[in-house]
Amino acid sequence: MAQNKDVVLTVEGLKKVEAELEQLKTVRRKEVAERIKTAIAFGDISENSEYDEAKNEQAQVEERIFKLENMVRNARIIDDEDISLEIVSVGSKVKVLDLEYDEEVEYSIVGSAEADPYEGKISNESPVGDALLGKKVNDLVEVQVPDGTIKYKILEISR
Repeated sequence: MAQNKDVVLTVEGLKKVEAELEQLKTVRRKEVAERIKTAIAFGDISENSEYDEAKNEQAQVEERIFKLENMVRNARIIDDEDISLEIVSVGSKVKVLDLEYDEEVEYSIVGSAEADPYEGKISNESPVGDALLGKKVNDLVEVQVPDGTIKYKILEISR
């Protein structure tokens, strides 16, 4: 049997997961059930592509609901009050200086379930996130990435 792994979430991340779960249970389930009912009304379901598509969509919705429920059940919530301003931890916002490009970048360190690089939210399990964990302001950090090595200087840690 697969062992459930703790899912690290910020309070904001938990709210997003709960909102998606609620939407799937109250809206999407009903929409898909209506599509199935409509497809059945067409008659013979053995060669009914609308029915097949609706059943596949139903399976995907139910799988997503199952995953989100597990995520909530196994969530370890990182409260703002628990986030240190001394060292980088999950929940920290970290402003770093990219030493190669002389460019400031800000990352939020989050659990893998709510990582979104386009929003500057990087996973604590990613190479950059992992390398930053436990570091302090003014520390130099080298990160091995597929393109080589990135060097950062930590400028600021906040919540």
